[in-house]
Amino acid sequence: MSVSVELFKRDIMRLSHTALFDCLPTLPADTLLPLIAAFKRDPRPDKIDVGVGVYRDAAGKTPVFGAVKSAERALLETQQSKGYLGPEGDIGFVRAIEAIVFGDLDLGSRLTSLQTPGGTGALRLAAELIVSARPEARVFVGAPTWANHPPVLSAARLAVVEHDYFDRTGQRLAFDRMMAALDDAQPGDAVLLHGCCHNPTGVDLDPDQWAEVAAFMARRGLLPFIDLAYQGLGAGVSEDAAGLHAVLKQVEEAVIAYSCDKNFGLYRERTGALFVVSRNASTAAHVRANLEALARTCWSMPPDHGAAVVRTILEDAELTSSWRAELETMRLRIVDIRARLAATHPLFAPLIGHKGMFATLPLSPEEVQQLREEDGIYMAGSGRINVAGLTASQVAPFAAAVARLR
Repeated sequence: MSVSVELFKRDIMRLSHTALFDCLPTLPADTLLPLIAAFKRDPRPDKIDVGVGVYRDAAGKTPVFGAVKSAERALLETQQSKGYLGPEGDIGFVRAIEAIVFGDLDLGSRLTSLQTPGGTGALRLAAELIVSARPEARVFVGAPTWANHPPVLSAARLAVVEHDYFDRTGQRLAFDRMMAALDDAQPGDAVLLHGCCHNPTGVDLDPDQWAEVAAFMARRGLLPFIDLAYQGLGAGVSEDAAGLHAVLKQVEEAVIAYSCDKNFGLYRERTGALFVVSRNASTAAHVRANLEALARTCWSMPPDHGAAVVRTILEDAELTSSWRAELETMRLRIVDIRARLAATHPLFAPLIGHKGMFATLPLSPEEVQQLREEDGIYMAGSGRINVAGLTASQVAPFAAAVARLR
């Protein structure tokens, strides 16, 4: 065969193949990023942003904790190395968070703990662990939930089963529908629960409901998968772990994903932890080996700075006291804004009994768009609002604009 014919055949083959990245699927656009951009472009001085899910203080700023600043100064002076952490992360950080999460609950050698890149890293690592143990396992997830829950869990090949959680019209927990859906769960399936301050509704299980869910999961052999991302912003640090404690007193196994984003203000530092409760010490040893291997393939070693900051705070009594005081100020501000909203109109009355930064209002996407265009009020199309995004002076105009639609 001549050289020219061979080259011609190669050219034809090249033309017949689609470029690799042309085969990528078209994915739905992130709805939050355009919202942020549109808010920035809006020239109206009285515009209101309740879409972005970060805490804001009375001046509308997302502050750095004073305790965090002090810890960072101490680290600057004393830290001797930037060498890698092991796959388990900063052990001092993990132990300090254990004390906050579990309190006097003694889990002994049944508990396995790892540092993760944020709460999202903990969720993903937990999902990978579940699939490694039981590839056919499913996770039951209440709807609505944090928008990133289903994608993160599905990306780990964990089958997601959504069920009703929230009654939008009544602004309350759809507990009976939730329990009816969980009746389809099989032994070895997981149940995703928000430990406190439900995102996006603010509607938590009450103590009796926690007890009922815990007993149900124990009886049916289901795995509690608890996302604890807002501890301290609901009813208080220890109070916000009460539901988790109720569950752990009844089950043999559980996984808990933890985030320091909100309660330490460490959003960009990606500081989290994963806790796994096993039935005995022998199983816990297998869990640790698997978690370290999975973490190694996901991110190799976790980031250091945020964990070192939290450890420094929690190992110092004065800094711990400062952090708790700042966290309580945040919590009380959220409670105050909820109370102010509840006093404006019956539409908002249920919010006073809900907890945390978020609420989901009974608004249609069209009404959300109308508020954006006519009033400069920016929120998610689902009607979710960040209560902590409002300043005291914005409550009245915000409530009046929303109430006008009713």
